[in-house]
Amino acid sequence: MSESDGEKSFAPTQKRKRDAAKKGDVIRSRELGTAGAVAIGAIWLLLAGPWLLERLVGVLRAGFLFTPGAIDDFTPGTLLIQALIAALPPVFLLGVSVMLVSLASQLGFGEGRWLASNLAFKGSRIDPMKGLKRMFGPNGLIEMVKGLAKVTLLGTIAWTWASDRLETLARLGRGNLLQELSYAWEELVLLLFWLAAGLTLIALLDLPVQLFRRLMRLKMTLQEVRDEQKDSEGAPEKKAAIKDRQRKIAMGALIPAMQEASFVLTNPTHFSVALSWNPDKAPAPILVAKGRGEKAMAIRELAAEYAVPTLEYPALARSVYYSTREKRMIREEHYVAVAAILAFVMALKRGENRTRPAISVPVTLRFDSEGGLESAGP
Repeated sequence: MSESDGEKSFAPTQKRKRDAAKKGDVIRSRELGTAGAVAIGAIWLLLAGPWLLERLVGVLRAGFLFTPGAIDDFTPGTLLIQALIAALPPVFLLGVSVMLVSLASQLGFGEGRWLASNLAFKGSRIDPMKGLKRMFGPNGLIEMVKGLAKVTLLGTIAWTWASDRLETLARLGRGNLLQELSYAWEELVLLLFWLAAGLTLIALLDLPVQLFRRLMRLKMTLQEVRDEQKDSEGAPEKKAAIKDRQRKIAMGALIPAMQEASFVLTNPTHFSVALSWNPDKAPAPILVAKGRGEKAMAIRELAAEYAVPTLEYPALARSVYYSTREKRMIREEHYVAVAAILAFVMALKRGENRTRPAISVPVTLRFDSEGGLESAGP
C-alpha cells in the first residue's frame, strides 16, 4: 500500500455520510433548538399569556367570594384543582409547541433522522477520561469559544435592551398597576424575541463550522474509497456467484425446451435461440427457447449437455430472437435460411461431411443487438 493510501485526503462519499448518520454522527445545533424554544415562549406569552391570566383571574375571583355558603363549605383543595385545570390547557400548548420546534430543529440539522439508539445507556457518556478529553480537546476548545461568543452576544442584547429602559423599569410599582404590568409584559416579550434572534444568528454562524468539522471527521483514505467501490459494485467472486446462480435457475426452466430442441443458433455470445422441427406437431420449425446474456449462456450449456448442435449465425439468431415469440413457429421469411441449416444438421446426424451453408436474412428483419433495424448489412 502506498503512503497516500493511508492518508485521509478524500471527501466522504454519500454512502459514508449515510452510514455515519445511522450511527448518530449528524449535525446538531443546540442554539437553534434553544432559539426556537425561546421564540415559541415569546409567542406564547404574546398570544396565550392573556388567556392563561384570564383563566387564573376567574379562579381567584371565585376563591375570594366570601358568601355564606363558601364560608361554611371552604375547600382549598377544590380551589387548587380548579386553578390547575384552568392553567393546564395554555401550559400544555406551550409544552407541545416547544417540543415540536425542538424536534424539528434537530431533525432538520440531523438529516431528518431519528435514532432510537441515542436513548440507550452508553457507558462512554459517564467515562471521566472521555469527559476530560471532550473538555480539554479540540472539541472542548471550540465549544468554549462558542460559549463565550454566545454569552457576549446575548449579554450585549440584554444590556442594550435594559439600558434604554432602565429608568422606566426602576419606577415600576409607583404608577397604575395594570398599565405597568402591561408594559413589563410587552417588554419581556420583546426581550425574548431579541434573544431568540441572537441564538439564531449564532446557530447560522455555527453551521458552516459543523459542516467543515463533519467533513474532516468523515474523510476517507484511498483504500477506503476502493473498498467501498468494490462493495458497491460487488466483488468479482460475488458477481460470479450471482451469475452462476442465475444461470442455474435459467437452466432449470430451460431443460424441458432443450430436450426437444433440434439445433441452437447463437450470436455468438449475446443471443441464443433453440429451434425444434417436428412435422407431426407443426408445418414449420418452432422456437422452443430464446435468451440473451445469462439465459443465452444457459441455452448453450444445455445444448452441449444434450448434444444439440450449436451454430453461429449472428444475423439470423438476432432476427429470430426479435421477430418470434417462444412456442411459436418462425416467420415465413426465415423458412429458406432455417431449412438450409436444418438440412445441414440432419446430414451431420447421419454422419455426412458437408460444408456449413451460407444463408441470408431479409433486410427488413435485420436487427442490431438492441433490437433496432439495421439500415444495411451483409
